[in-house]
Amino acid sequence: MARDTKKIPGFDKLSPRSKLILSGNSVYDRPVNQRGTVTPNISQGPPRNTPPQRPKVNKSIDRFKVNMSQVRDKIGNLALTNHYLVRLPIEQTISEYIKKYHQHEFDYYSIEEFGPNLGFYCVEATLPVSSYATAEVKDNILGVTQEFAHTRLYTDLDLTFYVDSNYDVLRYFELWMDFISGGEEKFQNTQSGNAFTPGYFKRFKYPDQYKTSQMSIVKFERDYEDSLSYIFMNAFPKGLTSIPVSYGSADLLKVTVTFNYDRYVVIRKKLSEI
Repeated sequence: MARDTKKIPGFDKLSPRSKLILSGNSVYDRPVNQRGTVTPNISQGPPRNTPPQRPKVNKSIDRFKVNMSQVRDKIGNLALTNHYLVRLPIEQTISEYIKKYHQHEFDYYSIEEFGPNLGFYCVEATLPVSSYATAEVKDNILGVTQEFAHTRLYTDLDLTFYVDSNYDVLRYFELWMDFISGGEEKFQNTQSGNAFTPGYFKRFKYPDQYKTSQMSIVKFERDYEDSLSYIFMNAFPKGLTSIPVSYGSADLLKVTVTFNYDRYVVIRKKLSEI
């Protein structure tokens, strides 16, 4: 309620805030509504020290609250990394080479029996990816640089295998690489001599003799239903990583083999159909 300021001595010398309070126009002198907040005076602008209004809660947000089982039903089960199988059948040309010169090194009855078990030694594998090599064009559109794909690039494949106590896994990949570079001559007295002769040289095989198109990685899940098969065309071992050994705490011996290939094909099937 406004007061008569003429009866207040020294009113003209007071500060504007003090004048506002003494004149009865302060927010402290205004009526209070049912919510406990000061009723604003529109003519004086918004009131000071007004508590902030609480935002209204949208009750429709409750329909977005779901539990984990409902999430699984909506997006399905997620794929795991530890369900896969590597298939690496032995080519006939490599098998004949091993049987002729190195069959005595293997504990298995024949090299054909060793081939199906080789994939179970693979402890780490990488699903392949590819990319494109592009060419840059600047003259088609003024001020715009464009790229066009011209070659599809495939990255090398790394497979890590456990080495058995008889070193059959390690010897197999070493013999495969020996076969590529004419390894059967190193124990014969040929024109190039043997491996212990000074000036010994190697004569490489043709690609169709040492490359394989039967190597594949099958990725599946623990329900053993759907699967993805990555089939590698014209694959061969490009290199073996060095295998460190040392005194101290024992660990399992592993060898990583790097494979090169021309391309891969992805086939999606039921696991029972493979």
